[in-house]
Amino acid sequence: MAPYDDITEPAIAALVECFYAKARHDPVLGPVFNSAVDDWDEHLEKLCAFWSSVMLTTARYKGNPMAAHLKQPIEPHFFERWLALWRETSGELFAPEIAARFRDKAERIAESLKLALFYRPRAAETGAGSRSSNPNRSARAG
Repeated sequence: MAPYDDITEPAIAALVECFYAKARHDPVLGPVFNSAVDDWDEHLEKLCAFWSSVMLTTARYKGNPMAAHLKQPIEPHFFERWLALWRETSGELFAPEIAARFRDKAERIAESLKLALFYRPRAAETGAGSRSSNPNRSARAG
């Protein structure tokens, strides 16, 4: 497939579909996604709306990504795996300058989520672990 050279709704849909097909089978990410998502068609539609809002400023997405991620057993190292798959997939589907735009947005979003999920200044000052300082998250070995 020739790379997309513009950001359009169909291009976003192709990226979301290809990326999550990989993520669902990934040994690190797959178990988290597959246990969290009951209806993949509905979830992919929501993710297309999210990326449309991010990349095209369409305001189609009406959810709360932070609240959705707080419920999941996400570990900090998952973000690097997610970003690696995202970079790979966007690079396969888009011209380099467009892939870079998707990559840059994804990296900023991942950093924001990671800080919100795991950065606990008070816990760091006392030497407590970041996981145990959030009562909404289960403690899991990483």
